[in-house]
Amino acid sequence: MIESIDHVQLAAPAGCEAEARRFFGELIGLKEIGKPVALRSRGGVWFRCGEQELHVGVEPDFRPARKAHPAFRARALEELRARLEAAGSATRHDTELAGLRRFYVEDPWGNRLEFVEAA
Repeated sequence: MIESIDHVQLAAPAGCEAEARRFFGELIGLKEIGKPVALRSRGGVWFRCGEQELHVGVEPDFRPARKAHPAFRARALEELRARLEAAGSATRHDTELAGLRRFYVEDPWGNRLEFVEAA
């Protein structure tokens, strides 16, 4: 039986590693974790996100995911939003769900991301 989600993988183009570290590590605040030796030659970067992991993997014919997306539960949502905007990332505020503050942003390669916090 399913217990939880282990990880979510986002696709990115080749050579994405430095920008993934800047965006997900420095701006968002996720901790980078080492990839298994057997997978390192494929490129990409892995991060810890609570008990789960976020894997940024290289896809040769990369196309960004514009609808399908992970949603990250956050604390201090407006501080995170301000930090992303100050770094040049456009965010889109959403008020459609009662009891939930949320916004959307695209990662450096155009993948849609959602950030949520209880109102």
